[in-house]
Amino acid sequence: MTSKADILRQLRNEILTLELKPGSILSETALSERFEISRTPLRDVLKQLAHEGYIDVYPKRGNLVSYIDLESVEQIIYLRSTLEKDMIKNLASHASPLPLRGVLELKEILERQEETIEQEQEHAREAFLRLDDAFHKALFTLAGRVFLWDLIQQSNAHYARYRRLHLLKKEKLKEILAEHRLILDSVIGRNGEKIDEIVQHHLHEDINAAYLSENFAEYLNLPSFDSSEPADRT
Repeated sequence: MTSKADILRQLRNEILTLELKPGSILSETALSERFEISRTPLRDVLKQLAHEGYIDVYPKRGNLVSYIDLESVEQIIYLRSTLEKDMIKNLASHASPLPLRGVLELKEILERQEETIEQEQEHAREAFLRLDDAFHKALFTLAGRVFLWDLIQQSNAHYARYRRLHLLKKEKLKEILAEHRLILDSVIGRNGEKIDEIVQHHLHEDINAAYLSENFAEYLNLPSFDSSEPADRT
């Protein structure tokens, strides 16, 4: 029998990577058979997933993988943008030398991102996304703000999937890498003049684009159920 913690981790990952697409039904019977676990502990797992925003529970309809909530995404973007603009400008204005280890880590991440762009396999995009997270976490770490980074990750169910959909475009990967280089150059070169502009475009640009609504509308729109309100996530 698989532990509740392992099942929770597995289902989170399948939802975040879009293996389980928004709107997919999570049948208690199927999950119970799949993980060889009884209904009572399985319901604890589903309750936690609902609390974290990964699924919605509809009375008489069951458990559905949550649709991507763009309002939630915009809130996370606003939070990250506000924090990162201030944090990166502070890094760029420091009079004392930046820790060499941190700078070398950031450069290595960018080199590895460039390598993944040239790969066509699906797992390469997942690798790029992990490196994207690693780059920004390294900036937070360099600024002594890693606690804030970890805090942001606790509200990641909608934002992580939103990012993955945009990373299906190879030109988007190249754009992200180019902006990462601009950010790092600004920090190393002690030039904070364009940080606001770079970070604003880096984090905000996609939320205003029509790409998602034109290509993935079925991931964003809530279904029209007779009982339209999902059950309380408390």
